[in-house]
Amino acid sequence: MLSADGEPLARKYYSEKTERDLDADQMVRGYEIEKGKYVVITDEELERLAPDKTRDIDLKRFVPQESIPPVYFERGYFLTPSAGSEKAYKLLAETMEKEGKAGLATFVMRGKEYLVAIFAEHGILRAETMRFPDELRSPADVDLPKKKKVPPAMVRKFEKLISNKSKKQLSARKLEDEQTEKLLKLVKKKSAQRKNVVEVETGKRDEGKVIDLMAVLKKSLAGKG
Repeated sequence: MLSADGEPLARKYYSEKTERDLDADQMVRGYEIEKGKYVVITDEELERLAPDKTRDIDLKRFVPQESIPPVYFERGYFLTPSAGSEKAYKLLAETMEKEGKAGLATFVMRGKEYLVAIFAEHGILRAETMRFPDELRSPADVDLPKKKKVPPAMVRKFEKLISNKSKKQLSARKLEDEQTEKLLKLVKKKSAQRKNVVEVETGKRDEGKVIDLMAVLKKSLAGKG
């Protein structure tokens, strides 16, 4: 079988050999063009298609910020100017913010080309990596129920509920990770009680040695350390 995303999978052999018995030279990459039919892609062909390694961000065009649906956003990064480009960075950020524009660009990371949207906020440029259209699922893909007529009384009930729960602006305190806060309180409490506190010897760093913290913890819980 071949992988549509480029990852190697075992080719199906009509013999007594199982997938576990396959050698590395019997593994291939491929792209599924239809059910059960694949086009084989070699490593050499993938290398020729790979984008050139660069640390530059290739700015393609500018569009209104509101024209980019948030559903495309994946992960955010702050952009910093390289040496000698501070003035250009500041000018670009100020102009984009004033015009309400976002930049669409591409950059290469770990051998893969990414599409990003660049926003300017308070003189700082921020990049959001974006999903490509074929990576998004539509409402039809998740089989949502068809829209039904709702009684006016129920509509008013939900309008009242939303109104009562509405705030003028988002509070950062509402974004706190409550589970992490509870965990930190537990750690602080146990640390104060010296309960299940594990001390690991620290000395000259040995690059070739990894401390097994689980082993240290088990030893401590068993009363041996």
